[in-house]
Amino acid sequence: MDECTMINALFLPLLSLPLLLTIPLCFLGGLVLGYGYFYALQKTVNLMVNVNHGHPLMGVALTLARFSLMALGLYVAVQMGGFTLLATLAGIVAAKSLMFRRYLNRPLRHPPRHKRHASP
Repeated sequence: MDECTMINALFLPLLSLPLLLTIPLCFLGGLVLGYGYFYALQKTVNLMVNVNHGHPLMGVALTLARFSLMALGLYVAVQMGGFTLLATLAGIVAAKSLMFRRYLNRPLRHPPRHKRHASP
């Protein structure tokens, strides 16, 4: 079995779906993919900022996982066609927008301030 036959066997059921069903499914898939990507990015940044709250290799593992899942999701979208790729990208951008909006709307957590005593 050659490479083209294997790819066609994997994606033929997806390619046979009607376009009006495929585009919303790809948009939802893009939302899930984008939410997972940006959630893992947020956790990676938290690990880098708070060095004492996790193993350093966890940040590397999260980075590799989010890059590979994003590449896999976009590869599937490319195999399904141009409109589905655009729908997936729209879902990813929408997830980014939703997560950014949620991040901006939460209250800031400042560390407790210690009162300075006047020096004599």
